[in-house]
Amino acid sequence: FTATLLGKQFQRDVYRIDLSQVVSKFIGETEKDLEKIFNKAENKNWTLFFDEADALFGKRSNVLSAHDKYANQEVSYLLQRVEDFRGLVIPASNFKSNIDQAFIRRFNSIIQFPMPNQAERLAIWKETIPPKASLADDVDMEFISLMYEISGSAIVSALHYASLQTIY
Repeated sequence: FTATLLGKQFQRDVYRIDLSQVVSKFIGETEKDLEKIFNKAENKNWTLFFDEADALFGKRSNVLSAHDKYANQEVSYLLQRVEDFRGLVIPASNFKSNIDQAFIRRFNSIIQFPMPNQAERLAIWKETIPPKASLADDVDMEFISLMYEISGSAIVSALHYASLQTIY
């Protein structure tokens, strides 16, 4: 959501990089896929959004096997491409501690989004309910928002799930 708002603010297209389409089990293929993305985005004023970025931006490790060697090469390649890229790169992760410190040093800003408090959760619950939906009389949104300390995305997921359940 934040990446989309930044794209609107700076009048840039935001492209969500689907890691399932980038990360490969074959040696060298991940770098090739990333190269295609960065080359395509190079002169287009795009913002590249990497969700669950710790999968790509992970910490390098001591080389104990051939797998470690190639994983470290992927991280080193990505470091170089992010540094050379003139556009905006937005990685998102729930695991900052899993991201290589070399990436952390290259980021201009790191924004932590805290869990919403009870009033914020209530607002998210109320705003996420579809306009044509109605709640059962025994549903107490204030109680739910007080009892369940969950993220905004978890609230949205719960409401999507509940909405689908009412259809079937």
